[in-house]
Amino acid sequence: MITKSIDTEVVSTRYRNEAIDVPGRRVLITNFVGTEQERDLSEPPNCNGFGRVRHFQRRRSTTWMPNPLPIDPACRALGLGDAATIRAQVFQNAVCNWRCWYCFVPFSLLNANKRHADWMTPGDVLDLYLADPEPPPIIDLTGGQPDLTPEWVPWMMEELQRRNLTEKVYLWSDDNLSNDYFWRYVTDAQRDTVKAYRNYGRVACFKGIDRESFAFNTAADPRLFDDQFALFRRFVDMGLDMYAYTTFTTPDLHAARSALVDFADRLQRIHPLLPLRTVPLEVTMFTPVQTRMNSRCEAAMTNQYAVASYWEEELARRFAPEDRAKNICDLVLQ
Repeated sequence: MITKSIDTEVVSTRYRNEAIDVPGRRVLITNFVGTEQERDLSEPPNCNGFGRVRHFQRRRSTTWMPNPLPIDPACRALGLGDAATIRAQVFQNAVCNWRCWYCFVPFSLLNANKRHADWMTPGDVLDLYLADPEPPPIIDLTGGQPDLTPEWVPWMMEELQRRNLTEKVYLWSDDNLSNDYFWRYVTDAQRDTVKAYRNYGRVACFKGIDRESFAFNTAADPRLFDDQFALFRRFVDMGLDMYAYTTFTTPDLHAARSALVDFADRLQRIHPLLPLRTVPLEVTMFTPVQTRMNSRCEAAMTNQYAVASYWEEELARRFAPEDRAKNICDLVLQ
């Protein structure tokens, strides 16, 4: 485990410099062949090793609440009706500025490791995607931390538009809310492209429910927990179709109830409905996680189930049953 807080600004700058070629419109993309992560994939890597197909399942576990993301937004956008599962073509950038102990990606694939990554343009990525005889309806840009290379999203949108794929493909990306690079490096014109792009959804992950659990989960400065809310608000104010994840892994169960109340309050200060657009993620044991475990991690994995029950109680206290039963896409934040 990492014991010293990560200097997020310094690490972010370093990894951005190593993972994006702006003039060449290239991003450093992970190749999964021969990696530790490959062992956990449900099917072999595709796209010459640079892609993996993920089967998003609404009900992945009997011990956890259902997850409608990105199933419902994608089905709504593409007119696919209701679904319990959906396939997504995943591409993963090769850098991340935080080190979440529960991350399913080996840390060796988060440090611009060119032994397991190569430069790819959006055209390169879509060539590989379209070579599949049955390309999935979702392209998922993940990481790593995609917002270390935030130009990747508008570049992909422009390439999808060029190939007349905007009505056939739903674009999904995630973000750990660790930096303001979307405003620092993406141009006004590119942001307009993102804002106007119809079949796009973005999910941002709150890495804990308070400063303490955030720092425990990420190895980052606990004060950056507060920045996550400000960054999320900027995306909502911009008008993007925003969703949230959160993790309930905390080594301190005694503080969890009051922390959840404050967490929900802060979400509602962004928008009254945001807690209902926030999906808790169950942390499970992937291969890379095994070597990172200690007694606090073990306690946190156990505690998450109690925290999840507190969350359900808090939602029931704040929202009517009919609101909680709505499709997540109908809980509009604008």
